[in-house]
Amino acid sequence: MELNSENSQRHTLAVLVDNRPGVLARVSTLISGRGFNIDSLSVAETMDPDVSLITLITTGTPRIISQIVKQLRKLINVIKVTDLAEVDHVERQLVMVRVKAVEANRAEIMRLAKIFRAQIIDVNSRTYTLEITGGQDKIRAALALLDEFGIEEQVSTGLTAISRSPLITKKSQSQG
Repeated sequence: MELNSENSQRHTLAVLVDNRPGVLARVSTLISGRGFNIDSLSVAETMDPDVSLITLITTGTPRIISQIVKQLRKLINVIKVTDLAEVDHVERQLVMVRVKAVEANRAEIMRLAKIFRAQIIDVNSRTYTLEITGGQDKIRAALALLDEFGIEEQVSTGLTAISRSPLITKKSQSQG
């Protein structure tokens, strides 16, 4: 298997699909059934309520990614597949993190929140919960600094992405 090859790279795939029950299961089964991992997965309805966008992150060589894209395009209910690595795009992730906040470090945590444009969304007598949104480098840097205070828990939405130029987002535009 080529998965650990030096040519393996992370790819963000934007998969426009019919907004129907079972479509996400078929997409994820196709990828996992071929022995590939989904590193991140995000799904939401588009402006067209009949269409959803699945944003998934996977790693592989160009050949593997090409195979995945070709197989996805064969699935019923898949409208369009775009490897965002091939187009200019913006990626963001949301992370919520609960950090120990003793009296001595509260001001420093608030200063870091301001630097990273994070929001403090919950406070109690011993912890602060922060919401951090941004690219993966920003998230990693913020978490590394917050880890010094003691991270009690963190959860993430997974990555979501949008191309800088329009992709087809309406089913009627893709047919023809």
